[in-house]
Amino acid sequence: MPWLSITLDLDGTRAEAVSEALVEAGALSVSMEDAQAGGPGEDAQFGEPDASPPRPWRRTRLVALAEPGADAAALVGRAARDCGIEPPAFQLDRVEDDDWVRRTQAQFTPIRCGERIWIVPSWHQAPDPGALNLRLDPGLAFGTGSHPTTRLVLGWLEREMRGAEAVPARVLDYGCGSGILALAAARLGAREVAATDLDPLALEATASNARANGVAVGVTAPESIPAGTFDIVVANILANPLIALEPVLAARTRPGGRLALSGILAAQANDVLAAYAADFDCAVAANEDGWVLVQGQRRTATA
Repeated sequence: MPWLSITLDLDGTRAEAVSEALVEAGALSVSMEDAQAGGPGEDAQFGEPDASPPRPWRRTRLVALAEPGADAAALVGRAARDCGIEPPAFQLDRVEDDDWVRRTQAQFTPIRCGERIWIVPSWHQAPDPGALNLRLDPGLAFGTGSHPTTRLVLGWLEREMRGAEAVPARVLDYGCGSGILALAAARLGAREVAATDLDPLALEATASNARANGVAVGVTAPESIPAGTFDIVVANILANPLIALEPVLAARTRPGGRLALSGILAAQANDVLAAYAADFDCAVAANEDGWVLVQGQRRTATA
């Protein structure tokens, strides 16, 4: 079955944000290359947006892979809105199955996140059998560990949940994508983990990945999240959706509970901090390649 390929050229400073937004909008993968060089090269990245340091490309070419029947204009339009830009022009093409599989498997290798977490594709041996190894293949949802936004939250979870006394009773992964954060929380010792996403494909991917890793994760649509509040809430989405979700995430975080937000460019951090200031004591906790992680603690209600 041929896949739909969507190619667009952008100012290099916008490429990272738009590539992530395309995946959030429904693209199966995104590759990045120097638009001025022309043609795919060894630097093309498949799956999540590129995890390497930002390149000094003045114009960056993004190639997004989508389902054959996808509405390319709607997908590009949503990504552009999430990034606050006008929808760019794009070109459509087809990619055959064998090319997609070959390029994907060639790109994804085991990835170390934090001190002892490894994300290991099924076709690779675990580099460190004694580490916390998560089996996760690139698929129909965002989150394979190769993007800085994912690595930032994984490192935060590892630090936050270190030691038996620090393990929370309940963890919520809001906007779970592949479920990678939920899987990590479960493997790190959380007693209950819930994962939710608006995308049914993401819920399917998370449930499948939980089974493959032998962990218990409650996978559900947002309206069916288990009742009550959570000790830790993580959300790796994009800045604008995170700002809109503040009332929802605040309501789901217990007083004194911890929050980690990712998918935020450094230039967007102040807007996110301002949106969460009413309910959380929050600050930028980490950064990587121009992306930041915002952490917060839910304020205890006062009389």
